[in-house]
Amino acid sequence: MNTGLSKVNFAGMMTSPDRFAPIGVFDSGVGGLSILSHIHQHLPAESLIYVADNGHLPYGPKSSAYVTTRTRTISRFLIEQGVKSIVVACNTATAAAIATLRNEFNLPVIGVEPGVKPAISQSRSGVIGVLATEGTLGSEKFQRLVATHGESQQVIVQPCHGWVEQVERGELHSELTRTLVAAAVEPLIRRGADTLVLGCTHYPFLASVVRDVAGPTVELIDTGEAIALELQRRLHGLGLLADAARAGEPGFWSSGDPGPLSVQIKRLWPQAVSVERLPEAFR
Repeated sequence: MNTGLSKVNFAGMMTSPDRFAPIGVFDSGVGGLSILSHIHQHLPAESLIYVADNGHLPYGPKSSAYVTTRTRTISRFLIEQGVKSIVVACNTATAAAIATLRNEFNLPVIGVEPGVKPAISQSRSGVIGVLATEGTLGSEKFQRLVATHGESQQVIVQPCHGWVEQVERGELHSELTRTLVAAAVEPLIRRGADTLVLGCTHYPFLASVVRDVAGPTVELIDTGEAIALELQRRLHGLGLLADAARAGEPGFWSSGDPGPLSVQIKRLWPQAVSVERLPEAFR
């Protein structure tokens, strides 16, 4: 296993690039399940490996260097499992480390970013709100995204304190969750935002509360389906899509205590699951 920044061969731990190899997906916690669900829906034949780095949750307030280190570590674990592609199902990790991963690993690496471009195209008022973590909003990658697509619109950014933690606790509809959502969303609505970007993969699990607070005329932008379709396009182009006749199953791993994570995943994933703990070298 390569410990430097030179590229790891696409074959990596596989004997050859294999269309039946799994797809690796990871996030700091359960938020990336919102992406995993779209991937499973659009690519049902694919085997999936999901890693929740909940031993280092949350990523949002942590430094870019810290997030990059964890992102590289989880990616190396996935490479050891022989994955044919990696999906960084976390906006903060994508902003901090996607360029590093693409430089280091010679296989398709798909990231996520806030859906600023589709929000701008849908907005009627010319005002959009971006709901995201501090790590995403403060990143150079996000600033470039807004500079590229946001010149003709007013883009208001809003860090969402406590949202990730509420999803991780399974408190999707509690009074505290509603209070935290209202504190972030109501100022955007007062300023005329008619389109809100869910700029963290945890946030789609709070979409119903966001809609209740924002009102029925406000559009929500979730890029999960677009990520799944981009992954499908990339794998098809490489001849690596699994045979549609087979049914793939996800496997789940955790860098922290798998017990609480198992409870959370069972609330958010339709099938029964078991969660294994990552080997010590990757925790």
